[in-house]
Amino acid sequence: MMISDCRMMKYKKNKEECMEKVSIIGSGNVGVAAAFYLAEKGSANIMLIDKLEGKAEGSALDLSEASPLRGYNIKIEGSSDIKKIKGSKVVVITAGKVRKPNTLRLELLEENVKIIDPIIENIKKYAPNSIIIVLSEPVTAMTYYAWKKSGFDRMKVLGVAGKLDVTRVCEFVAQELEVTPIEVSALVLGGHHKFMVIPPEFIRVCGIPITELLPADKIKEIISKAREAGTEILSLLKRQTSMYSPGAAIAETVGAIMSDTKAIICAPTCLDGEYGFKNNCLDVPVQLGTDGIEKIIDLELSLSIREQLQESANVISKTIESLGI
Repeated sequence: MMISDCRMMKYKKNKEECMEKVSIIGSGNVGVAAAFYLAEKGSANIMLIDKLEGKAEGSALDLSEASPLRGYNIKIEGSSDIKKIKGSKVVVITAGKVRKPNTLRLELLEENVKIIDPIIENIKKYAPNSIIIVLSEPVTAMTYYAWKKSGFDRMKVLGVAGKLDVTRVCEFVAQELEVTPIEVSALVLGGHHKFMVIPPEFIRVCGIPITELLPADKIKEIISKAREAGTEILSLLKRQTSMYSPGAAIAETVGAIMSDTKAIICAPTCLDGEYGFKNNCLDVPVQLGTDGIEKIIDLELSLSIREQLQESANVISKTIESLGI
């Protein structure tokens, strides 16, 4: 056997036999961005799914052809056949209508329920042991819907919102203080956009409380900017929403599960008494591992933050009630 043949066999084995699979349903901008970041992590083979024939296949081919330049060695496929999610460790749902300027996330609820309902049925059928990650808007309500409709353990269904919001807070703090974003940590609770709760006491730079580094009015300004970050991008791009930052947030979330890193992130999580809430889905800090959510971290919060969290929870609860599940 020639050396090149041996290398080819090893290459094929690495791609097809040694890695678990992540499926991304929805090959729009966010789905493809997430696939690219996941490819660079190299922790799983990727299956892109899109109902529009050729869309997922084309994106998968494009991503695969970048592998010699970017150095990743995984299998990337695309299909319009949702049966191809079979055997997935994680299934990410990015499919759904996206916001347009002057449109609220909650207005997408009815349309996106119709879109993800058959998707969840197919996940139950073809990937019943998978972990579901939801990005479809409004993400907290859609995550709750995915949990209820799937019948999965609540620790195997989560959303992507808090990780994205935390990233934005960290970036804005880093800009203000002229430090690298990796030196900043933060926490986001509750809902997305104007319903997110950002406790200043949990924003730190190299372990130093932000209250020691910036005045209260500047901190308030940063929090307000973080709440409106997605809307600002939408208003500038007009016809599309953000893609790179949510794609990166998905990749970090999936990566923590696939690599069993025990990372603690903020994510929309279905609650059963944590933080005093039941039958609701809020961004809270969770520890991720190979089984999905391994621990929900129930923090002691100040009275002011608890009141804000209650207000956010009330809004989300009403949205969930409108789903009738």
